[in-house]
Amino acid sequence: MAVQRERTALGTPAAPATVEIGYYATSLTHNEVTDQELLQIVRDHWAAIENGSHYRRDMSLGEDASRVGKRTAAQILAALRNLTIGMYELEKERGRTKTKELKAWCRRLTPSQALKLLSN
Repeated sequence: MAVQRERTALGTPAAPATVEIGYYATSLTHNEVTDQELLQIVRDHWAAIENGSHYRRDMSLGEDASRVGKRTAAQILAALRNLTIGMYELEKERGRTKTKELKAWCRRLTPSQALKLLSN
């Protein structure tokens, strides 16, 4: 499936919009869903990513404030942030933490506790 969209850069009102085409793979056939339903699936997918992982990595772990210049270092830090979120969610699901917020949980976690969680 291909989705065509117009993109306007923020902060530059004089800049013309550019046309982008995004390609998506799905196991759904054209007979199973309408074009509008398929577009909604794509929007929901990206909304879940933005509101789930990206928002949490930025608001709880300060990702956007990071000024790491090397791409590989930034990728490693993103992976560590994802690992942190995953460890927190597992601890919540297992009932091992009463902390309601990721940021508060991170402040209380010691390096030895983190290593112990990774070995479980």
